[in-house]
Amino acid sequence: MAWDIRADRPVYLQLVEHLQTAVVTGEYPPGSRIPPVRELAGQAGVNPNTMQRALAELEAQGLVETHRTSGRTVTENGQAVEEMKQALARGCAGEYVKNMGRLGIPQPEAARMAAEYKEESV
Repeated sequence: MAWDIRADRPVYLQLVEHLQTAVVTGEYPPGSRIPPVRELAGQAGVNPNTMQRALAELEAQGLVETHRTSGRTVTENGQAVEEMKQALARGCAGEYVKNMGRLGIPQPEAARMAAEYKEESV
């Protein structure tokens, strides 16, 4: 997944969200090693300190574990990963509902449109 860092939001939050998504989608499977901070920072085009802060947040969320001599790995706690996936999904759904409301589209119609979109994209 490509890093898409934009100026309209704090970089640190964008890094956290990108890494959360990489974990819940399996880009970084449970138990896998996370690349070193400098490597990730280079890929994202950000300061290593900012990447370090994002990884520390993932560790606080229970998605990443730090090992003194071998770096960081993705947790093997499937429940933590599933809970994050659900939280991210709720955030996406909330944004959708909020955006549709701004357009003046009521929630039942927004739900119908989402269902139609799903059917069309399959």
